[in-house]
Amino acid sequence: MEPESFTLLSYFKMGGVFMWPLLFFSIAAVAIVLERTAYFLYHNLHLTGISAQVQGFLRAGDVPGAKAYLSALTKRRMGARVLLALVNRYELSEHRIEKAAEAEAQNCINSLERGLSFLTALGSLSPLTGFLGTVSGMIGAFKSIAEAVEVNAQIVANGIYEALITTVFGLIIAIIAMAAHSVFTHMVDAFAAEVERDCSELITEAAILKDHT
Repeated sequence: MEPESFTLLSYFKMGGVFMWPLLFFSIAAVAIVLERTAYFLYHNLHLTGISAQVQGFLRAGDVPGAKAYLSALTKRRMGARVLLALVNRYELSEHRIEKAAEAEAQNCINSLERGLSFLTALGSLSPLTGFLGTVSGMIGAFKSIAEAVEVNAQIVANGIYEALITTVFGLIIAIIAMAAHSVFTHMVDAFAAEVERDCSELITEAAILKDHT
């Protein structure tokens, strides 16, 4: 006798009604991960090269050149937006320059973190929904055992086997959501640290420029 083969559809049917919210959670998690991946790839978060170029413009006293250079990069290089906000206010006090750069950096970080809270929610709700499906399945399994005239190991094993399917799917969704959340959060933190470092250097350059003008 050949062993019975299973497909995703058959597992879905065996999981019961709780597989429907898990299906929704999986679609939502994949959609958010794909959208955020495309967003992060489109917006280059590295400031390598940009900050050095801007420092060169400032040391040469060419503020309009620095503004034109950064303006051409703001569409694809998110860090250029922060540096442009800084250069646009180079004539102000260091405190006000810093505040302008911080405000623009926060706007960029907010746009990068959009949707990440949903990944955290999906990472929490998916295993809980899976456990709920398992508990519901176990109740049905023990009910079948109680109603059976003859109880054998196969009845018990099949009931528990089907009940655990929702837990497996819930954990898989949670792992994907939380792993993606960790990766994206790390990228945002690295971007924030790099922006803070480069802005500090450029504020110093701006102060030196004002002292010599």
